Amino acid sequence: MSILIFGGTTEGRELAQILSEKNIPATVSVATPLGAEELAGLSGITVLVGRKDTEEIIALLEQCSCCVDATHPYAKEISQNIETACARTRTPWKRLLRQKGGAFQGIQVASAQEAAQFLSNTEGNILLATGAKELSAFEVLEKTRLYPRVLPVQESLAQCQQLQIPTRNILALYGPFSQELNEAILRQYHIQWMVTKDGGAAGGFAEKVAAARQTGVELVVIGRPAETGESLEQVLVWLEQGRK
Repeated sequence: MSILIFGGTTEGRELAQILSEKNIPATVSVATPLGAEELAGLSGITVLVGRKDTEEIIALLEQCSCCVDATHPYAKEISQNIETACARTRTPWKRLLRQKGGAFQGIQVASAQEAAQFLSNTEGNILLATGAKELSAFEVLEKTRLYPRVLPVQESLAQCQQLQIPTRNILALYGPFSQELNEAILRQYHIQWMVTKDGGAAGGFAEKVAAARQTGVELVVIGRPAETGESLEQVLVWLEQGRK
C-alpha cells in the first residue's frame, strides 16, 4: 500500500517518523522547504515540496492507495481540496486531528478580521502570533503597534514588508516557544495584547496562555474551525490494517 500524507505539521512529522521506524514507506507533501527540513533523513519517506491545488492532489493520488490529511487545523482550504480529490478518485483517507488547547481567560473571536476589528478600539502594542498568512487582516491597525512573530523564511518576511510593518517590529523565529521565552518577548516589546490561534500542545498554546497570565497581557484567541477526524494512534492502526 502506498501512503500519501499531507503534513508540514508536528503531527504529520510524528506520523512520518513512526512509519519510517516501522519500515513503512510513505510520501509526505509539505508546503514549504522548512517543512521538508523537518523530515530530512527519514528512511523510506519521500518528501514533496510546494502547495498543491485539487488537480495536483488528484495526480498524486493516482499513484497512492490511501491518504492522510495531517495539515494544520486552521488550513481549511487545503483540507477541503484533499477531501474533494479523495472523493473524486475514491481514495480512502483519514483526517489526523490535533488536540485542542485548554481553557484560557481572554477574548475569543471567529477570525483574524474580527480580532482586528476588536483591537481597533484598543491601545497598546500587539503581538501577532497567528502566522504570516493572517497578517493582511491587521493592516487596518496602526503599523507601529504590530509585532508579528513569523517563521524566518523569505515568504513570511515579504508579507511583513508588503504590509509596511516596521522592520524593528518583525520577530522572525521558529517555534513553538517556552513560557519563559514568551514572557521575555512580551516584556521586551511592551506587549499589551497577544493574538493567537488554538494550536494545542503542538503549537505551544498552553505556554502562550501561561505567559500572558504571568505578564498581564490580554489574549485574543481565534477559535478553531469545527472538524472531525481521528487521533494519531487511530490513524496508525488504520494504516497498518490496510497493509495486511
